[in-house]
Amino acid sequence: MSKVKMTPSEAIVETLLGEGVEHVTGIVGSAFMDMLDLFPTAGIKFIPVRHEQSAAHMEDAYTRVTGKAGVVVGQNGPGVTNMVTSVAAANMAHTPQVVISPSAGTPTIGWDGFQECDQISVFQAITKAAVRVPHPKRAADCLRTAFRIAYAERGPVLYDIPRDYFYGECEERILQPHQYRVDQRGCGSPASLDKAAEILAKAKSPVIISGRGVVDTGSIPVVAKIANHLTAPVAVTYLHNDAFDCEHPLWVGPIGYMGSKAAMRSLAEADVILAIGTRLSVFGTLPQYDINYFPENAKIIQIDINPRHIARTHPIEVGIIGDAKEAGVEILKRLESKIPEPQVNEERLAKIKTRRKEWEDEIVSSAMADGNPINPRRVLLELSKAMPKNAIVTTDIGNVASTANSYLNFTGEGMHIAALTFGNTGFAYPAALGAQLGRPEAPVVAVIGDGAWGMSLHEVSTAVEHNLPVIACVFRNMGWCAEKRNQVDFYNNRFIGCDILNPESFVPVAKAMDAYSVRVEKPGDVKDAFAEALKMRKPTVLEFMVDGAQLAPPFRRDALALPTRYLPKYAHLDHRNW
Repeated sequence: MSKVKMTPSEAIVETLLGEGVEHVTGIVGSAFMDMLDLFPTAGIKFIPVRHEQSAAHMEDAYTRVTGKAGVVVGQNGPGVTNMVTSVAAANMAHTPQVVISPSAGTPTIGWDGFQECDQISVFQAITKAAVRVPHPKRAADCLRTAFRIAYAERGPVLYDIPRDYFYGECEERILQPHQYRVDQRGCGSPASLDKAAEILAKAKSPVIISGRGVVDTGSIPVVAKIANHLTAPVAVTYLHNDAFDCEHPLWVGPIGYMGSKAAMRSLAEADVILAIGTRLSVFGTLPQYDINYFPENAKIIQIDINPRHIARTHPIEVGIIGDAKEAGVEILKRLESKIPEPQVNEERLAKIKTRRKEWEDEIVSSAMADGNPINPRRVLLELSKAMPKNAIVTTDIGNVASTANSYLNFTGEGMHIAALTFGNTGFAYPAALGAQLGRPEAPVVAVIGDGAWGMSLHEVSTAVEHNLPVIACVFRNMGWCAEKRNQVDFYNNRFIGCDILNPESFVPVAKAMDAYSVRVEKPGDVKDAFAEALKMRKPTVLEFMVDGAQLAPPFRRDALALPTRYLPKYAHLDHRNW
């Protein structure tokens, strides 16, 4: 195709179509209205939200369930800066995303005009790149660059275009993605793969840690074959509970905060760790339950697509820069060559089975303890038992959502979409909406505390408007309970800023926005309320009345210390005077 005359807006829209973009999320603004005017004719749906932060959370989850980079847009200045938190979250989650960022018009830059902001400077630290369109004729070229970097570096890219650059004319040849970016990833160097297989073949107690890369590449079957060949227990990384099949006999559960003791005790015994598709984050490998489970002397084989993540947090024996699936396939081939028959270790299988049973008994017992009115763990237990296998579950941040890490298990059909290590509240519900957009046929459930719900309940209107049958499971405990636990353990029960004065009930609020809603006040009603919501297939808010005094362990024990006070007026607050 030769170059043809078009406007920059047309060049942008045609490039979006070439990328297979079916919708763009945001809030309408005059800055990009010339581009927006083309969407209906082009076949691109514009999905309006109630707050721009929700837009990037929605597209974060949409990308995680489809593999296609989401696209968001907002008015220059406040519209775009409203996305800072959610774009930063996508960046920490390694989620490809393009942020169309209209900026002040070139004739007025530097005059502090209406809605002017240096958006490039704001976003540089929280994106993989900030691409500025230097001339209207470069509109499509720079957008291609944004998509190329987003996919290559696995994260959001800001595409900043002065609002007057949507207008005018240019000559452009619209390219297809294969003409300007490459999706295929290699398996790593043959020498590294050979060394990895050699170490694994000689291992006495190998353990596999399966991460986000395994989910993104659909490589659970490959991981399972490696595990079977070595009788290696498989743990999943923090908040990626969907990275291995929980029904597989070698599954031991998640590591990290509120993870599985079965996983941690298995990992503590490892002489070799195969970490596949994971950066082995600092927070996700910290000691938990007073178990310092990450072995210091184990040989680590780390596979990650991004060379920046290799050995970033833990020293390694072998680093493989490559696609989780392709590297896994090559390692399996080499193992099968070295060890033709699987090494079935009955003693190890029995130990794994025992540890799994002990852990399950422990979390079930904890859930069955009485609460006032309901133990939050009981709700999580009932939800986990009733969850369809193909369900997508989004989790927020905080006391209840973190405790869910103990209870959420997946077979490989459903997905776990968590806020991850940026750790912002208000993620789960808009993420659930984006996941539902990406997989309309799947049940989508959001697990949210009432603090996070206060930041996202306005998007019930968005769910109703677009008929997204997400089930919001709101745990009403009237507090920021993760922080309350810190004030229990470190500040002698001095509660400041932790109580939330909620409305009398969230049910009439949800109903006012035309959603279905029910309050659940008895443990025995949890299962039926959830089953009914699954059947209805409409936007739903389930309000669970849970005990605000039943708290999880401290979330940041590694970063807190008992208070020391020197000034006489604060002496009574010193832990030595309690």
